[in-house]
Amino acid sequence: MFSFQSKKIYLFMFMGIQLVVIALLSREAYKKRVTYFIPILRKDNASIPTGRNQTSTAVVANGGDVYANLSRLSKAHSQGENLTYCPKTSPLIVGRINVRIHSNFTMQEVQRKNPLVVRGGRYRPPDCEARHRTAIIIPYRDREHHLKVLLYFLHPFLQRQQLNYGFYVIHQAGNYTFNRAKLMNVGFREAMKEEDWDCLFFHDVDLIPEDDRNTYMCDTNPKHAAIAMDKFGYKLPYKMYFGGVSALSPLHYLKMNGFPNNYWGWGGEDDDIGVRVSLAGMSISRPSLKVGRYKMIKHKLDKGNDVNPKRFNMLAKTRQTWKQDGMNTVEYRVISREYHPLYTNITVDIGTEAGLPPPPPPPPKAAAMSATQKV
Repeated sequence: MFSFQSKKIYLFMFMGIQLVVIALLSREAYKKRVTYFIPILRKDNASIPTGRNQTSTAVVANGGDVYANLSRLSKAHSQGENLTYCPKTSPLIVGRINVRIHSNFTMQEVQRKNPLVVRGGRYRPPDCEARHRTAIIIPYRDREHHLKVLLYFLHPFLQRQQLNYGFYVIHQAGNYTFNRAKLMNVGFREAMKEEDWDCLFFHDVDLIPEDDRNTYMCDTNPKHAAIAMDKFGYKLPYKMYFGGVSALSPLHYLKMNGFPNNYWGWGGEDDDIGVRVSLAGMSISRPSLKVGRYKMIKHKLDKGNDVNPKRFNMLAKTRQTWKQDGMNTVEYRVISREYHPLYTNITVDIGTEAGLPPPPPPPPKAAAMSATQKV
């Protein structure tokens, strides 16, 4: 039997331990450690397969794995035409996703994690009729690593929003200086040939959204979705900034004459587009700083995408040039259209600053057949 004195000692020891625990929990550094380790210990934490007997954590988030909730979806599309419309707010949305980027996985593994995505990177909800049809346009050249990571995160992100969507990778052929805005003009035209999309998201390949409340559907005015990037300290760098990820309806695009075609190299086209929005009598719509968060995949400046030294002089003339340079003057030649499991790849020749060169002559056999047919 314990004496009364012993009980008092144990009581004081117990109270002392409680005070120590409370003190530790109140420390910010300790709280961060707890926040970090709890998801790791949970069974449903996110992981990307990295090969045999290895797993690399992809997401640690208060909302769980970026693929969380998708297990609730039917594994096959409902048959018949009696589907009801999806809810206005998707029940699959959870909010913040703290993205941790790794890349030791294959496209085939991403494909296996997205069984409802069909040829060409197309998806529609299996158990309800989507209220919105969104095309994702990605201007691209030689960024396979970034594309793989983006597809890993963005496919489930969009499925949680119950969208009917498709991915279009617009691949600039050749080694001439990169032209992001012209590729986006090409993407708009080619995507609209395939389906009557009601919203088009123009998406840099190296930006990963961190909150699925940032809905990929259009607003009344042109939307700038990437308002808070990590490289800018999760703040808008300046008021007219329209870079990274933006969304236009077909009507918005036509009103502003699309995008400029003459910005070769890095910089300037985003600001030109922002000015076009204003000149066309529209304003820029944005989500909140808490919702419009993006993490950038770190990389060096791309080869063939040097800083454009003419960008400031060109921006000064936007008011005079925007109606003469845009969707109404874009020239390009489609080289190939390939329907991959996770996206549609459209490789195009967009020429140079001197213009689009004439098409190459047909192969000798094709030329001979053509001559025979004429005779």
